[in-house]
Amino acid sequence: MKFIWILGPQAVGKMTVGQELAKRTNMKLFHNHMTIDLVTQIFDYHSKEGKHLIKLFRQSIFEEAAKSDLEGLIFTYVLAYNLQSDLDYVQKVTTFFESNNIEVYFVELEATVEERLTRNRTPNRLEHKPSKRDLQWSDQDLLKSTEKYRLNSIEGDFKHKNYLKINNTNLSASEVAEKITIHFFI
Repeated sequence: MKFIWILGPQAVGKMTVGQELAKRTNMKLFHNHMTIDLVTQIFDYHSKEGKHLIKLFRQSIFEEAAKSDLEGLIFTYVLAYNLQSDLDYVQKVTTFFESNNIEVYFVELEATVEERLTRNRTPNRLEHKPSKRDLQWSDQDLLKSTEKYRLNSIEGDFKHKNYLKINNTNLSASEVAEKITIHFFI
C-alpha cells in the first residue's frame, strides 16, 4: 500500500487532482472534506467536539486502510506551515503509515490566489464540499487564511525523500496527475 498526501491551500485543486490520480492508480481518494462535512452537520468545525470527531474518523480510516488490501490511499490536507500543531499532525500520520511499512509520498500544490478564487467556485468543488457553497464566506475564508497562515512550503521545509511540489496555476488536474504518476510511479 501507498499513502499519498496532497497538500496545499484551499481551492488549489487538491481534491480534483486526487480524483484524477485515483483514476490513474486505482488508489482510493479520501479528501479532507469527507470528514469535515460529515461532522459539521452536527458540530461546529472549530468546536472541541467537531475537531475531536474529525481527527477520530480520519485516524480510524487510516488504521483500517493500513490493515487492508487497498493499493493506496490519497489524502488531501491544508497544511499551515506556521502552525506547529499542523506540522505535528502530518508527522504523526506519516510516522503511523511508515511504521506499518507503507510508503508515504508528498505532493504539494501551489497556485495564485486569483486562480484559487476562480477554482473556489467550480461545480466539482461545490458538489463534493457542501460547506463551501456559501461563496461569500468561502472566498473570505480563503483570503483570510492566506494572510494568516503560510500555506505553501519554502526551501528546506520538506526533507522527505518522496516529495514533489507543483505550481498548478496553469495546469489541469489531469496534467498534474500525470506529472505525479510519472514522478513517483513510472
